[in-house]
This record gives sequence, C-alpha cells and structure tokens, in this order.
Amino acid sequence: MANEELLARIRKTLSRRRSITEKRMFGGNCFFVCGNMIGGVSGAGELMIRVGPDRYEDALEQPHASEMDFTGRPMRGFVSIARDGISTDEDLKYWIDLGLKYARSLPPKIK
Repeated sequence: MANEELLARIRKTLSRRRSITEKRMFGGNCFFVCGNMIGGVSGAGELMIRVGPDRYEDALEQPHASEMDFTGRPMRGFVSIARDGISTDEDLKYWIDLGLKYARSLPPKIK
C-alpha cells in the first residue's frame, strides 16, 4: 500500500468529523482536531497515532504496534502501526479513534 493510498483511507475515515486539518510533518502528513495531533503517515509509510501517556503501554501490547522512533529515542505517547495492523478499514478506524479520543481530551489550540 502506497503512502497516498493510506492517506486516502485516513481522509475517508475522518471525512465526517469536524475541525480536522492536515499538515505535512515528520516527513509525511499529520492530521489534527482543534489543533491537536491525532496521528498521520510517516515518511516511511507507517501509520503513527498519538494515544497519549495513559494508553501508551496498552497500545504497545496490540499486534503490529511499536514505539514511534524518528531520532533514536522513542516518542512516548505515540505508536507506529505496521501495514498488517491496518489492513482492514475496521482496524484503521480503531487506531484513528484512539488518536481522536486523546486529541479531543486536550484543550483546543488557538492560533
């Protein structure tokens, strides 16, 4: 699955949500709700999701999930999901919903 295909699937999953924006970051594209990051597609083509510190350990125990690591240091609160972990729309929605739930728990960022 190419990055563009995964981005299209994420956009479709988020299409009925309000206050969603998309921005290029981390060598890929990231999605935000009210200015708070949900997750996105890394330059390497993996799904990355911001689950927050309270759900981080549980998320890492899920199949196909691993620490998100761009710089040699894991980014606590963020997980990477291998392609096999998002092969169905239902799997992708599960991870997107985790990211949405955490992002919505934060105060909106005002520009």
